Amino acid sequence: MTDCLFCKIVAKEIPAAVIHETERTLAFRDVNPQAPTHVLVIPKGHYENAAALAAADDGLADAVLKAAHDVAVQEGVADTGYRLVFNTGPQAGQTVFHVHGHVLGGRGLQWPPG
Repeated sequence: MTDCLFCKIVAKEIPAAVIHETERTLAFRDVNPQAPTHVLVIPKGHYENAAALAAADDGLADAVLKAAHDVAVQEGVADTGYRLVFNTGPQAGQTVFHVHGHVLGGRGLQWPPG
C-alpha cells in the first residue's frame, strides 16, 4: 500500500525507532507512548486489521505474537507482566489500518482499559 504509514516504515521511507526485526515482523517504539514500554509489532506485509491477519496465512499471526513476546523479554517486562492490544476497526480505536499489536508494560495497567 503506497499510503500506509507502517508500510512506509517497513520500506524505510519513514524513520522509526526499530527495536526488533524478524523476516516477517518489525517492532518499533510508539511515538505517543501510553506506558514506559510501548512498542508496536507489525507484520511486514500489509493486513488491515487483526481479523485480516488471522485469515492471512498459516503462521503469520503466530509470528507476530512471538515477536511481541520477544519484545516484552527484551524490554524487561515479561516477568512482571505486559499487555498486548490489537485494536480492530474505528470503534475499537484503530487509527492506522495496518494491523499492529501494542506491547505495553513497565507500570501497573488498570482494568477495564478505557
